[in-house]
Amino acid sequence: MNFAFTEEQEELRAAARAFLADHSASDQVRAAMASESGFDAAVWKRIASELGWPAVIVPEAAGGIGLGAVELVALLEPMGEALLCSPFFATVCLGAQAVLAAGDAAQQERWLAPLAEGQVRAALATSEPDAPWDAVALEARREGEGWILRGEKRYVVDGHGADWLVVSARAPGSRGSDHVSLFVVPGEAAGLSRTPLPTMDQTRRQAALRFEDVRVDADALLGEEGGAAAPLRRALDLGAIALAAECVGGAQRALDLSVAYAKERVQFGRPIGSFQAIKHKCADMMVRVETARSAVCYAACVAAEDRPELGVAASLAKAWCSEAYYRCAAESIQIFGGVGFTWEYDPHLYFKRARASESLLGTPAWHRERVAKAIGL
Repeated sequence: MNFAFTEEQEELRAAARAFLADHSASDQVRAAMASESGFDAAVWKRIASELGWPAVIVPEAAGGIGLGAVELVALLEPMGEALLCSPFFATVCLGAQAVLAAGDAAQQERWLAPLAEGQVRAALATSEPDAPWDAVALEARREGEGWILRGEKRYVVDGHGADWLVVSARAPGSRGSDHVSLFVVPGEAAGLSRTPLPTMDQTRRQAALRFEDVRVDADALLGEEGGAAAPLRRALDLGAIALAAECVGGAQRALDLSVAYAKERVQFGRPIGSFQAIKHKCADMMVRVETARSAVCYAACVAAEDRPELGVAASLAKAWCSEAYYRCAAESIQIFGGVGFTWEYDPHLYFKRARASESLLGTPAWHRERVAKAIGL
């Protein structure tokens, strides 16, 4: 297991950083997050048509590039550094991963070929109100050759604008994982209402979805009826690794901003970076960034090799990296002082993304509990 990026993967990272430096600078992020859609459609079009990022993990048979988890991580760290406002995470890291995990070859080609070309945006709807984040209560009732979906989903990343959604549901009255199914539901399906949610992190939109007897045809079912618990768990684990990589990028940028400010801000006739308290804060931030990057690289290698410890590796990465990001972002605001909280400076944008990322796809406490169970505690 090699934790070092290959020459090709480093080129991918460098190309991503160069593009994002031109198209996801601070002023562009602020403009995108204030827009109705939450992203710049022109930038997303270039990402899809010129760079081919939506196709990165889509198999070649389905019109994609056919790369893996390590290449995806190589892309997401620069995205986290730049706070990229785009449908990429919801579409590729969640929606596409769910189809890859649960769908057969024909379903993958049907749903992922347009996605790889950037023609559609997707989302994964699995969290529900007043329930553990990974619980499934939305009902899927058989009716004729199709199903009727009834229930609610919350905190659906980019769910307000997705062209189609992968939705988890279960048979009425059922319990346990043996009755969970995944369905692909058009975003404009009759009976589906989508409401944008107010979020602390304005760079990433979330939505509440209500299913009022939404009818889907037989071919909307991904894989086998009642057999989606394991594929869904795999998709969420891969999504957690992707989110952890994004957290590493954000933590790195928080460190970079802090070091640059500590060199230029002068108090008592000297740069504040010369004071031991500031030096040690920055050193601690660097330790968190590097250990977080190691956790993500390990988890990405486990995913790429399809090793059985994927769940533990994903939880380790998500718990450690999201906390490292939050602590680095909080320390960055401390180093900036009062201006760190103001709208004109960027640290508060990273702090809000970090705080939201801690809870997304499971809190650090949830993931630690999962690791504890895996080691017999």
